[in-house]
Amino acid sequence: MGLIERLGLSVLHRFDPETAHSLALKALAAGLAGGKGPVSTPRLATTIAGIDLPNPVGAAAGFDKNAVAADKLMRTGFGFCEVGAVTPRPQPGNEKPRLFRLSEDRAAINRFGFNNDGMEAIHANLAARRPNGVVGVNVGANKDTEDKAQDYVAVLTRFHDLVDFATVNVSSPNTERLRDLQGRAALDALLGRVIEARDALPRRVPIFLKIAPDLTDTEIADIAEVAATRGLDAIVATNTTLARDGLRSSHAGQAGGLSGAPLFQSSTAVLATLHHYLKGAVPLIGAGGVSSAEQALIKIRAGASAVQLYTAMVYHGVSLGGRIAQDLDRLLAEQGFDTVADAVGTLET
Repeated sequence: MGLIERLGLSVLHRFDPETAHSLALKALAAGLAGGKGPVSTPRLATTIAGIDLPNPVGAAAGFDKNAVAADKLMRTGFGFCEVGAVTPRPQPGNEKPRLFRLSEDRAAINRFGFNNDGMEAIHANLAARRPNGVVGVNVGANKDTEDKAQDYVAVLTRFHDLVDFATVNVSSPNTERLRDLQGRAALDALLGRVIEARDALPRRVPIFLKIAPDLTDTEIADIAEVAATRGLDAIVATNTTLARDGLRSSHAGQAGGLSGAPLFQSSTAVLATLHHYLKGAVPLIGAGGVSSAEQALIKIRAGASAVQLYTAMVYHGVSLGGRIAQDLDRLLAEQGFDTVADAVGTLET
């Protein structure tokens, strides 16, 4: 991280977390972060769900909810990014304060509640700032919608012309009863409707699924079976957790989803369990607590074809994705892997 970025982070941390996040996005959209584009080498280049990535390090959903800086974000070195979550109608989310910085734990807790400007405004933003690179949309449902599946279908249909993949988010802990959609029968019905709608579109968009870390082994097995049977294109493991084990921060008792360093171990365990059940039938993306190339490689060797990060940028800057990609290239070489794909799932061997 350069001096200007370190100074910028120091200033941002003087503000409350949500204000700091908004200021960071404005600075990024203004081009203050610099960068020349995704980091890429022959060793880092990889493919997931038929999508070619220059490197396997992505910016997770939630960082750029309204697609106001996607073009500039991709210039910082990430191999791909995901905007959203997006709901059909604009949604203010929960009351503030709803984002808490847990500096001692290198973590954050949020209870945003899918706050976003709605699919029409976000589609317009992305159309105006569509980067040269791989971009996905995280698809959500409005809080007061009875037929959640119809909301997922609506957002997918609206964005199919702009994105390289769409992630069905059934794992946010901040929308009441949303995680109930991870149950076997409910998930099968939901994915059935989403995939049917996708198949009727003029352009095929790969469908990803983002799941929670707070799942039993049986629940993970059920998700794996549904995903394989439905022909899902990838699974993102995982979203934020409701667990609070070992936290030191005074904000540890806040309601919402915990992200960042404390999530790394549990999210990686879910990832490895999914890989065990799926045996490569559905590609995996590892998310949760990644802040270094070493951690990215652990997730890759646990079964991930790519990784995503967000909270670590709060503490290490927006250039972190590019730095992790550069270091990952070196680590892969040191451990004898010619490509990212060669390393996927090797912790089991």
